[in-house]
Amino acid sequence: MPVTPSRPYLIRALYEWILDNDDVPYLVVDATLASVMVPEQFVSDGQIILNIGPAAVQTLQMEDEAISFSARFGGVPMQVYVPILAVKAIYAKQSGQGMGFGYEPGIPDPEEPVTPSKSGPDKAKGRPNLKVIK
Repeated sequence: MPVTPSRPYLIRALYEWILDNDDVPYLVVDATLASVMVPEQFVSDGQIILNIGPAAVQTLQMEDEAISFSARFGGVPMQVYVPILAVKAIYAKQSGQGMGFGYEPGIPDPEEPVTPSKSGPDKAKGRPNLKVIK
């Protein structure tokens, strides 16, 4: 019997915990997945950091498959859609406490990202390319 992925439950729990501690929840999102809908002008190095606090978003829905909401970016309203698979981390703005996510059984592998560096030297040699997110 397959196990239900824990990521959506952990994201919802940490969201509530961050709010209960009077902090602002932020998501780190892998914006390279085809099904992610975020403002492209704010994507940097294939990812975007989103404020999902109640003062920043409207109609927040945190479901098992995706997180969606509407928000304003540069004064322009936009509907945002983030598959749970694309959530790399959730953390509190002021304290920095939160959780990062990696591979999890029960969640399908992500679609192959489309990035210009795909043919870069690090990818060709098969070496990992890690980046510290603060």
